[in-house]
Amino acid sequence: MTANTTTLNSYRALALQVTCYAVNQARDRQEARCLMQKTIERLGQQIAASIAFIGSDCRLIVLPEYFLTGFPMGETFAVWAEKACLEMRGAEYESLSNIAQKLKIFIAGNAYELDPNFPDLYFQTCFVIDPSGEVVLRYRRLNSMFTPTPHDVWDKYLDCYGLDGVFPVAKTEIGNLAALASEEILYPEVARCLTMRGAEIFLHSTSEVYGKERAPKEAAKICRAVENIAYVVSANTAGIVNTPIPQASTDGGSKIIDYRGLVLAETGAGESMAAFAEINLAALRSDRRRPGLNNLLSRQRFELYADSYRQSNFYPANTMLDKEVDRQHFIQTQQQTIERLAKLGVI
Repeated sequence: MTANTTTLNSYRALALQVTCYAVNQARDRQEARCLMQKTIERLGQQIAASIAFIGSDCRLIVLPEYFLTGFPMGETFAVWAEKACLEMRGAEYESLSNIAQKLKIFIAGNAYELDPNFPDLYFQTCFVIDPSGEVVLRYRRLNSMFTPTPHDVWDKYLDCYGLDGVFPVAKTEIGNLAALASEEILYPEVARCLTMRGAEIFLHSTSEVYGKERAPKEAAKICRAVENIAYVVSANTAGIVNTPIPQASTDGGSKIIDYRGLVLAETGAGESMAAFAEINLAALRSDRRRPGLNNLLSRQRFELYADSYRQSNFYPANTMLDKEVDRQHFIQTQQQTIERLAKLGVI
């Protein structure tokens, strides 16, 4: 957790909806890196133009899920790591840091990332870069269908980073920032553990189907805001190109939801900077400290639930610790979990 003693009571945030240019078809690492750098150059221009339109008080930019690369489509762990995964102090982070410094903003995003502590794996990582160019938050996605997570190497990950490294919160001048990756908006426990550590603004990088009807993720975004008295800044992709999947399958609906569950701004399909709104930290903090029926945080009784969680074992931990696995591992582990829970009569 990082700390900052000065605070802006009010500013603008932008969920920037941009096209994802996938690197799956890149012939090698060098070509993939060139594609990533072109994406970053384009983003630099789009971010600067958006701030010029919104105003200089736009201090937070949230980018979509895996905006630099797309997602693996059959590649082995080793191939995807070589082609698409960022080094923790790599050139891509440096380029994004330069944008943050130049425009004096916070940039939040999501990328596949290597970690020298786990040389055979990679993680899907949410990050925040501050106006000085420093990475002040690095959160590894905890629930994923096809990507390694800290829970898959749980014991070693805790040894390396501790529990606060699993649920990091960055205390900054624009509030206490925390990240949720894509479908993790559906897991209330993740947001709750971040809120326990002071999170006020959830930065939600996603790439999801968007339509007129409210889907589960749409409902979950409002729920996470209300139950935690927190803002949700959710940036979706404006489609993914350079893959066999139809481009507009994950396009539209970037939004900002306030701590009362009100949608302050929302955009339709296509590249857009329309999802921007005020983040009023003073009002949020006032509501969190106001006694009454709606102050759900102060009314939480966590001891009621602790034993039930402690006694339950659904998806197992450490399934990828000191063990060579392939992508079939994930679906096989899930199937085994379902069968075990069915025998127990839980599902």
